[in-house]
Amino acid sequence: MPQPLLPDPARKIIDFGMTPEDLSPVPLAPAFMLQADLGLPWPAGEAPDPQPWGAGEAPGPLDPLPEADVLVVTWTVAEHEAVADVLTPGHPRNTWARYARRYNEHYDALIRDRAPAKNVRRLGSYFRTNIAGTSLLLMKSELHLNQDGISTGDGKATLPVRDFFRQMIEEVKPRLVITVGTAGATFPPGTDSDVGGMTCPPHELGDVIITRGAKFRLQREFANEDFAHQAYRCESFTIPQARLEKAKDLLQHHATKLAEPAFGPPTTKYAQSSPQAGFDNTPDFKIDGVDFPEFHPILTTDFFEFGNSVNGLEHEGAGVEMGDAVLGMVVEDMKAEGLEAPDWLVIRNASDPQINGELPNRETPGVPPQLRRALDMQAHWAVWYYETYGYWTSVSSAIAVWAMVA
Repeated sequence: MPQPLLPDPARKIIDFGMTPEDLSPVPLAPAFMLQADLGLPWPAGEAPDPQPWGAGEAPGPLDPLPEADVLVVTWTVAEHEAVADVLTPGHPRNTWARYARRYNEHYDALIRDRAPAKNVRRLGSYFRTNIAGTSLLLMKSELHLNQDGISTGDGKATLPVRDFFRQMIEEVKPRLVITVGTAGATFPPGTDSDVGGMTCPPHELGDVIITRGAKFRLQREFANEDFAHQAYRCESFTIPQARLEKAKDLLQHHATKLAEPAFGPPTTKYAQSSPQAGFDNTPDFKIDGVDFPEFHPILTTDFFEFGNSVNGLEHEGAGVEMGDAVLGMVVEDMKAEGLEAPDWLVIRNASDPQINGELPNRETPGVPPQLRRALDMQAHWAVWYYETYGYWTSVSSAIAVWAMVA
């Protein structure tokens, strides 16, 4: 009997929490949308200050983006929700302006069927906010490196998000671009590790990774591109730390949401049948050059990959996600063309800790091919952590955006 097709775990993460309102071609009025009040105790005069458009001023989907000091790009529904709740209070995610400039004439032909952007026929949604006198343009992207590509040859494919980054930078003219969202942790929890000759503290659920490095780790649809293993650094940017202590206080405001429960096996047939103790987590910042080697990169993959206790990814990068190295590539392209290019920074929260590499996965010998995805318990737990904690860990990284620009 044929087995049902199981959803792509990367797509499950992108779409988790989606509602019919997310598919709307027009933004909705705030009065019709609910939004969490996080009650964050911002310092006086430094709370995010959303900048809605006045009557008759709202941009249309084909209008260019407004200019801002900082461009912030996020990716999934849960990340979008958290960024809106933290940085545009009073303006939930589906009140953000829709953006589809050049979608029909350029991007549509580069995007495969059923990709997120194809389903909504736009590039993203955006909103303006101010933080302590600095203007920000916040963008939720509908383009994704591992969801959009149309094959152009063996190990090669279209990469429309590359064009999208360039288009956003040209229109917004930011001095700094930040990509923000969730990632799989690579460093082990609960114990220090030695990476690059440096003793590095553990990375726990909800910790926020801040790095000026990004590296492609492409092994499937982009495996034969010339950038498949390229690394990038933003050496012109110094990570500001003046607001980090206050930001740590803000992180503790929702720390109870990151408690991990006691776990046990699915049935009492297993020898270890009683649940083990759970763990409380105290989210913190992990900064390149401070908590791990300077410019240690975020890893950008073209499939759902994550750090586990045996694959050693902590030695290659500070976390795993699916898009950030594209920004580093675009900035380097602009510099090579003699153009003025912005600084850039990666802020990624550990929505899932380093996974137990002793659990079975799709490569485990003896698993029938049709059951490999269903019995991939490593991927199961990585997705479970995201679905359970993705929003609250993303609140942490949105707070980190505030700390970097306040």
